[in-house]
Amino acid sequence: MDDKYLNNLRHSCAHLLAHAVKQLYPGALNAIGPAIENGFYQDFDMGKWSISEADFPKIEAKMREILPNWKKFSFNEISLPEAKKLFKDNKYKVEMATEFAKQGKKLQTNDPGDFLDLCKMGHVENPSKELGHFRLISIAGAYWRGNEKNKMLTRIYGTVWPTQPELDTYLKMLEEAKKRDHRKLGKDLDLFVFSDLVGKGLPLLTPKGTTLKRTLERFIVDEEIKRGYLHVSTPPIAKVDLYRTSGHYPYYKDTMYPPMKVDEEELILRPMTCPHHFALFKSRPRSYHEMPVRFAEISPQFRYEKSGELTGLIRVRTFLLSDAHIITPKNQADEEIEKVLDLISYVNKAFGLKSGTDYRFRLSLGDRKDSKKYYKDDKMWDYAENVLREVLNHQDVPFYEAKNEAAFYGPKIDVQMKNVNGKEDTAFTVQYDFVMPKRFNLRFINNKGQEEEPVVIHRASIGAFERTMAFLIEHYAGALPFWLSPVQVIILPISDKFKDYSVKVQDELVNNGIRVDRNDESKGSGAKIRESTLQKIPYLVIIGEKEAGSGQIAVRTREGKDLGPIKINEFITKLKSQIENFS
Repeated sequence: MDDKYLNNLRHSCAHLLAHAVKQLYPGALNAIGPAIENGFYQDFDMGKWSISEADFPKIEAKMREILPNWKKFSFNEISLPEAKKLFKDNKYKVEMATEFAKQGKKLQTNDPGDFLDLCKMGHVENPSKELGHFRLISIAGAYWRGNEKNKMLTRIYGTVWPTQPELDTYLKMLEEAKKRDHRKLGKDLDLFVFSDLVGKGLPLLTPKGTTLKRTLERFIVDEEIKRGYLHVSTPPIAKVDLYRTSGHYPYYKDTMYPPMKVDEEELILRPMTCPHHFALFKSRPRSYHEMPVRFAEISPQFRYEKSGELTGLIRVRTFLLSDAHIITPKNQADEEIEKVLDLISYVNKAFGLKSGTDYRFRLSLGDRKDSKKYYKDDKMWDYAENVLREVLNHQDVPFYEAKNEAAFYGPKIDVQMKNVNGKEDTAFTVQYDFVMPKRFNLRFINNKGQEEEPVVIHRASIGAFERTMAFLIEHYAGALPFWLSPVQVIILPISDKFKDYSVKVQDELVNNGIRVDRNDESKGSGAKIRESTLQKIPYLVIIGEKEAGSGQIAVRTREGKDLGPIKINEFITKLKSQIENFS
């Protein structure tokens, strides 16, 4: 399907939504209504009105009532005074018209039939025939222009497709996505919560959620140490001067928290760890004998995300990153990047994710013409991009190239993970950096006894733990693989008479490194089994008179499969094998 046509279709449907809302709710003002991935949205100042998703059937009915009367969009170029006169009752349109005029952009109106709007080109040819397959999806609040100092508007999301079967397929996917939504499952499975008193975008992990995080942390730290990484620990705060030196402060200032004045210093919460690692590298002279230096850290970081962009664990304001910086001679960079991609592939395989299906690689390139966003060194950009491209070709993995997605200091390889809504987010990243060594004057003594400037490979092997947890929860619909499950086995004695034997079984499992819970509540075994199954615990051990008398256990899986009676030591052997094989 042609992306341009889909964007035109979706933007046109945003106009239709605006027309319907303005007819149903006199005085409501429409602001912006762009096409987005898989749909569109329209922002409204509802004035005296208040609406919810319960009003969607009424709004959709009005959209269908209007649609047959819509003809081809007609466009007219207008002056700023004309725009101010035409839209005098809509302050949002006047503000946009004034801004466009200052930027030298043309002002245009369009009208498909009894609905004049300020808008540029990008619409379907025959709205009455092309816009019929739509559905309103959700409602949210959104600050005007994304600025929290501005008024909160009502944002209505919708989707529209060229045909009814395509719409039905998408709606079916949305239904499945709701079942897998990590925000709902996180609450149902008692993994994490949010508190208004703590603050937006600041997740609180429960004991179970923390167990999942700790399992991921131990897994990746152990694996990185095997692969030659040196784990370090640096403070989550630093002088602003550190980020002025790196160049992050002017580039990322809007996503950093404000500086704090402490004594005579300005300090700031770190949004990234690389400058700290460079300071470690510079703490003493370095020789080619110890190169490359691979500093790794499970690093808490802090970034200001707009409240409207916060999404469960996927987009938060504080996160834990499996961060590392490989400081390497330039001629070894490609080899080190190969090793990083091998590590990322190993991690994804352990997670049960498949390349090309669950994730793909993106080669994120710079723009030679944009010297404000990117460091100016065309020769090094060409060299670095070619190194990454050749490594990806050598890896024989699916990848695509994306312009203007690089870091300011160099190109990167992003591992794009697809969530249950079909949207891609960056889960892992590998960045080639030829700028920071210059800014921090990084040097080592090469085999000729001369000072040499290295390059830096920035990489995340798991990425942000919170985002990775969200991906895994959704991918497995909460039924995490055994090795990752916060509670791996639950013991269900059918009465208090078998508590002593249940405790003995639990102790034996715990002593063998299995995460175990026990339900001693005075409930029927059927109720306990249903409850444990809903909690998606991999194995349910039921203990009654037969089991206590034989010294065995009865085991069921969360899928309902009965494994029958089994000796405890045989069960432990089976579980250890699953852990070793990441199953």
